Amino acid sequence: MTGTSLVVFTVTLFLISYAFIIAEKIHRTIIALVGAAVMVIAGVLDQHQAIDNIDFNTLGLLVGMMIIVAITKESGVFEFLAISAVKFAKGRPMAILIWLSAMTAVVSAFIDSVTCILLVIPVTISIAQKLNISPIPIVFAEVMLCNIGGAATLIGDPPNIMIGSAAGFGFGDFVRNMAPVLVVIAAVTLVFLYFIFRKALAKAATKEFHVMDINPWDEIKDKTLMIKSLSILLFTIICFIFHNHLHMESATIALTGAALLFLLAQPKPEHVLRAVEWPVIFFFIGLFVLVGGLKEVGVLHVLAQGAVNITGGELLPTGMAVLWISAIASAFVDNIPFTATMIPLIRDMGELGHIVQMDSIWWSFALGACLGGNGTIVAASANVVAVGMLEEHGYRLTFLRFMKMGFPLMIMSVAISAVYLCIFYLT
Repeated sequence: MTGTSLVVFTVTLFLISYAFIIAEKIHRTIIALVGAAVMVIAGVLDQHQAIDNIDFNTLGLLVGMMIIVAITKESGVFEFLAISAVKFAKGRPMAILIWLSAMTAVVSAFIDSVTCILLVIPVTISIAQKLNISPIPIVFAEVMLCNIGGAATLIGDPPNIMIGSAAGFGFGDFVRNMAPVLVVIAAVTLVFLYFIFRKALAKAATKEFHVMDINPWDEIKDKTLMIKSLSILLFTIICFIFHNHLHMESATIALTGAALLFLLAQPKPEHVLRAVEWPVIFFFIGLFVLVGGLKEVGVLHVLAQGAVNITGGELLPTGMAVLWISAIASAFVDNIPFTATMIPLIRDMGELGHIVQMDSIWWSFALGACLGGNGTIVAASANVVAVGMLEEHGYRLTFLRFMKMGFPLMIMSVAISAVYLCIFYLT
């Protein structure tokens, strides 16, 4: 295949793969890998080009942090934090919602959002059952705050990991530029959640004494492991903050932290490595190759040129377009494949439009892609995981109910982001 036929084939393959990923009839990892294989077999990319398009910095960072979290989890420290939050709230459902959500936002800033949800939701459901209340309001609030908190740092949300790798941003860059507005968004979101759920939770019959009698320290299974794990986690985060001065990539830091924790804790490697979300890792690999095919045949360059023609390459309209388009699109399409597709597109927009202040555009993109994850169930992997875990325990949160609550909150958060960007970056 050559010329136009190659472009048509590549775009068709990408769109078909994307449609299957959205439909979720077949696991998205399978679709991504099959699509990538077809891309290479058909000659759109050769094997060397396919490998060159895989961002190993993103993959290394994910694997390293997943290993650290898997070992840390065995100490029981996450259950300790959840029970402590409930006791601090004195067993009151509305206060529990606020404290568990706030805690989830903080935790999700330092471990990826999917892992955070996997740790928090089982504890939440257990607490809700002890209090004789529905866990749905609390779980929904945790998902909202998880996506918001995860957007604040380099390692909190997969889109940030990908954007940081593409734009050369470090941990400190995300904290300085993203965290201020996200703290405001988190506070406003909690206020709205209070008004959404206060009547439902106020009517709930609670059994406060069950939770108040639980000693959080009983949840710690291994104090020595907890100390070792938290020490390495803190060391890794500090290295992330100063990685520009250390001249080390994020993946190197994460994998070094994982190796050190392996050495200190000496768990069974096969047990820990089973906890790594390998389907997520291989999904990324397939996705990078699919997007690489679009880049190779020039599709992304054409789209970037069209976007520049519409916005005129001006900073403010380009930033606002990237923010809102990213948010709305990410609300209906998982933000991981969307981010992978948009990164080379935005890079081309900067070059074609001769935009000097590209950092502003990257921050607009990061806020849109991450906050759009609160729009619908399918918008972020953490949402899908949380709803699935609720269903396993007999609680159903439908697509429409989630969207009815989440989409307005997402629009509100993006509007706040737009004001923030206009004041500090785009004017």
